[in-house]
Amino acid sequence: MEIRRVSLALSFAGMAGAGIVGAAEGPQDKAPVQQPHGIFRGVSTAVKFDISPPLRSMQPAADPLQKIGDTQRNSGMEGPLGPQTPDTVIQTRIGPGEIPAPNLSFDGFDGTGPNPPDPVGDVGPNHYVAMANLRFAIYSKAGALLFGPVNNNTLWAGFGGDCQTDNSGDPIVLHDQLADRWILTQFTASGPTFFNCVAVSTTPDPTGTYFRWAFSNGTDFPDYPKYGVWPEALFISTRDFAGGGPFVGLSVFAINRAQLVAGNPAPQVIEFFVNAATAGGMFNIGDGLLPSDLDGSTLPPPGTPNFFIGSRDQGGPYGAPNDSLTLWRYIADFTNPPASSFTLVTTLPVSTFDSIMPAPCSTTRECIPQPPPTGATQRLDHLGYRQRPLHRAAYRNFGTHEAIVTNQSVEAPANMSGVRWYEIRNPNTAPAIFQDGTYSPGATDGIFRWMGSIAQDRAGNMALGFSVSDGVSTFPGIRYTGRLVTDPLGEMPQGEGVMVDGIGAQLTTNNRWGDYTSMNVDPTTDCTFWYINEYYPVSSGTIWRLRIGQFAYPVPQCIPVPVELQSFHIE
Repeated sequence: MEIRRVSLALSFAGMAGAGIVGAAEGPQDKAPVQQPHGIFRGVSTAVKFDISPPLRSMQPAADPLQKIGDTQRNSGMEGPLGPQTPDTVIQTRIGPGEIPAPNLSFDGFDGTGPNPPDPVGDVGPNHYVAMANLRFAIYSKAGALLFGPVNNNTLWAGFGGDCQTDNSGDPIVLHDQLADRWILTQFTASGPTFFNCVAVSTTPDPTGTYFRWAFSNGTDFPDYPKYGVWPEALFISTRDFAGGGPFVGLSVFAINRAQLVAGNPAPQVIEFFVNAATAGGMFNIGDGLLPSDLDGSTLPPPGTPNFFIGSRDQGGPYGAPNDSLTLWRYIADFTNPPASSFTLVTTLPVSTFDSIMPAPCSTTRECIPQPPPTGATQRLDHLGYRQRPLHRAAYRNFGTHEAIVTNQSVEAPANMSGVRWYEIRNPNTAPAIFQDGTYSPGATDGIFRWMGSIAQDRAGNMALGFSVSDGVSTFPGIRYTGRLVTDPLGEMPQGEGVMVDGIGAQLTTNNRWGDYTSMNVDPTTDCTFWYINEYYPVSSGTIWRLRIGQFAYPVPQCIPVPVELQSFHIE
């Protein structure tokens, strides 16, 4: 297996090749090419705020479980596919290690309807909160159901406006471990004004009261919102469609985190807008940028900006000049907002890959086979056609270095789906791809693996969760793999664990599977990985089910946070 180490010099060479830095030669009076950037839209605040009653006492919203937003639209700026290049870092077999079995694995709630569930969750000191399209539930860390499931807009009951009346989906749930608070979100889709609805728990108890805000996205529908917790701000990215119609670009927001945690009715919101023109090409923003989300209790070095990650596929539809990740820096200055910036500061070449899987896809989305006879006629969404990494971009400060890990679905080898994963080191000082690899044992066992999520524990060990299926006998199920910090670079050699085996196939003319999942690290021990994904308990066109599980590498591979430090947090 080839492992590529990309130096900072190579990264900046890639920047020059993509027009990110000015040319080194030419007339002295020639203006340099402007650095790709976002357009500063100023400072705003919420258009509505209140404090909810205790969630445990609120009546479930009675709105139908129907996703209003027609999400995951094409940008309309796609062109012919570029040159297809073979993946050079495929791991073709399950590793020889024995990854720990789940310490706990339990069913979450069922869902109905043809829309993708978008399973997402996070873990706190005492709870696990799961969200999907279009409901959420709260569990103890032993798997006991404490609240729900209820429609997502139950959280905004009595709030008024579209946050209350829309049950539109694309939820994100994050646990802010710095303040021990819960952040639950959804968008609205009815228009003509669109909103990002954000609720932050007033205490560590997710069944208690919430601060609630509606943040306007104007007349642009904010598709595929992604969130990341950072010391100074809650960062958001959205794909914007004018009036719910044509794609116009991306909005990126920084909301003053201290003000959110304190329940300020009017928190500062700094906004930038970026499109193909200001980004230096559509390939520099692709189908969305992913803000980094803080893991662990060690803060980034003072003054560290948030990092937004994008993916460029030379073989994709946007004309990317190479296979690489884009690294954008969001500097949010709440003291002097005009001094804020959102810029593409480096492009990191990665080992070659193809995200598009022409065969066996009957369309760009109908790719993943299911076992016959029930699943023989319906293939599932591969997700690789989207030019972006998948939730989360998990950031961690190890003291000796900083790291961000993320992943995306790719074709590897030909006509087979695998998961490309990345580790970026020192993103603010000397950004480089420290390692990357494509996990695709399907090359030998014929099982497709896709829709991953990845994180690192406090020791630097990784866990990668994903969906599996094949056209023979493996129904869509949930598995995971991993690597120890001492393992060879670019490999996931610690074997493969099963969170749950699939039992049924998705039977519907809608091929959509989930659009993202979530691998998170327990803030109490900082060693235990929690993962959420979807499967079918029976072959059905409507009823899917969430599955939640956790495992940890044993001591001394990861030594849990000492008990006396487990209550660490900052406001």
